[in-house]
Amino acid sequence: MSFSGLIDLPWWGYLSVALIFTHITIASVTIFLHRHQAHRALDLHTIPSHFFRFWLWLTTGMITKEWAAIHRKHHAKCETQDDPHSPQILGLEKVLWEGVELYRQETKNRETIEKYGHGTPDDWIERKLYSAYNSWGLGLMLVIDLILFGAIGLTIWAVQMLWIPLFAAGVINGIGHFWGYRNYACEDASTNIVPWGILIGGEELHNNHHAYASSAKLSSKWYEFDIGWFYIQAMQAIGLAKVKKVAPKVRLDRGKTVCDLDTLQAIITHRYEVLTKFTRFMKAICADEIVRLKQRTSLDIKALETIKQSLHLDARALPEHDKTRLEEALDMSQALATIYQMRQELIALWGRSASSSEQLLQQLDDWCHRAEASGIEALREFSMRLRCYAA
Repeated sequence: MSFSGLIDLPWWGYLSVALIFTHITIASVTIFLHRHQAHRALDLHTIPSHFFRFWLWLTTGMITKEWAAIHRKHHAKCETQDDPHSPQILGLEKVLWEGVELYRQETKNRETIEKYGHGTPDDWIERKLYSAYNSWGLGLMLVIDLILFGAIGLTIWAVQMLWIPLFAAGVINGIGHFWGYRNYACEDASTNIVPWGILIGGEELHNNHHAYASSAKLSSKWYEFDIGWFYIQAMQAIGLAKVKKVAPKVRLDRGKTVCDLDTLQAIITHRYEVLTKFTRFMKAICADEIVRLKQRTSLDIKALETIKQSLHLDARALPEHDKTRLEEALDMSQALATIYQMRQELIALWGRSASSSEQLLQQLDDWCHRAEASGIEALREFSMRLRCYAA
């Protein structure tokens, strides 16, 4: 008679155990590795910090310094040739199914690890066990599963080993930069996969994260739920965590009609939300202009699609052939040319790090005056809303 393990469960019991174990791993990744280590969005008490490190050693074999370094580089070099895992560069299929291999390749790049891996644990147990023998934990987890559950423990262990490579390295890094909805017009291609961040600990809300990378809370809209944030709040309530940063809330003072330094600071802080609102305000007039161009010119469908892209992307992000198509289309529509130019100037506003606050404020005020005098009603309405931003 085969050994069934110390714990005998019905089939749904084993399934529950596998889901609980993998969920603990996901929570460890999003709370400890991602929000605590990579972005310093919260501080953790020694007890949960050591538990998360130990559990990740058992279930992933990932080294904290390497994970944090690669993730920080991903933010610094997002959607470029230096991004360790961009589906926009490498293709969705490769990142989705080979994400763990891309991670392993980048761990061999010592320049990445040393440049971006600062501030991660460097105590005795990290040096002598977790980093030195990172694969031992996986073997120990297999033994534990077999002792507890017998032969079915091998299946539970296999599920544990596949969970992070598939969902974190594949789904988040792949689909999270390829398909989904966007609350914020970030400079990268990040998306929110679904509004309910449960299965992957809240990481499903990836566009929100890229908009406010140092926020401990990944949900943004009222209908979004981040279970990782729920756990963080629970730990904070009992003194096991301390939140350092969360995404600031947009505040509008409808009584404001003049831009001031407070307006400027709020616009820079909420720049991705500002761009998102700009796109929504201009959507209808752009759609009308595109229909007009389609009826009266010889522009092909690809050229018209490029115009739509230009509402979401900086011209520098467009391929050369698309830039040519865009210039051709803008030459045929004064309204589209004005909207596009005003969008580019708005982006440049918060990219001028050498300008003083007073100079930036003057540029913002000038932008608003020109927007309101453009003859484009949607642009005028957006400018009036822009004046209402408050820190």
